[in-house]
Amino acid sequence: MKQNYDLILFDLDGTITDSKEGITKSVQYALNKYGIIIDNPDKLLPFVGPPLHKSFEIFYGFDEKKSFEAVDFFREYFKEKGIFENEVYSGMKELLINLKKEGKTVALATSKPQLFAEQILKHFDLHHLFDYIKGSNLDGSMTDKTEIIADVLTNLKHFEKSKTVMIGDRDYDIIGARNNNIDSIAAGYGFGTEEEIEKIAPTFVAENIKQLKELLVN
Repeated sequence: MKQNYDLILFDLDGTITDSKEGITKSVQYALNKYGIIIDNPDKLLPFVGPPLHKSFEIFYGFDEKKSFEAVDFFREYFKEKGIFENEVYSGMKELLINLKKEGKTVALATSKPQLFAEQILKHFDLHHLFDYIKGSNLDGSMTDKTEIIADVLTNLKHFEKSKTVMIGDRDYDIIGARNNNIDSIAAGYGFGTEEEIEKIAPTFVAENIKQLKELLVN
């Protein structure tokens, strides 16, 4: 069922790209610095999406200082290798091209540091398909999705909220959209569990890129 949105916000990890390999390997590398050995990277999937320092606190009980130190270790691996152990979901680039052809305004709203987000978009030749890009700061600030979405809406304030939607695969994305009074589409093909998505009750759910296209493109 086609929805007539003028401003479309996308999350990055688990929504535009499948970043599982690079992120989980980077987390493995960081945890190994503390003698924590994780052989199965799938155990680290909850790290994909939410702010990293929060995940180290939640899943491994690190205090704030230790969690930010772990993020620094994460980045040692990520900036050299993990950032490109990543691939665009099939059909996503075509979807973005179609949205631009229809005159839609497309923005990126990610908790990933903006520096890395821009590198990834340029690497996959997607950068030119976005009108505005907002990520977090390297110092750990501006990681909350509610805050990130608010920044996008402030900078693109001429759009009506009723014509705006946030697309993401984790509960943080849906909560951020709700806190900013805009619609949300859960990317069911990403890293959020079915239980997580059902519990947070997005406006719509797209189980694949085809369904996402059906919601967004004429």
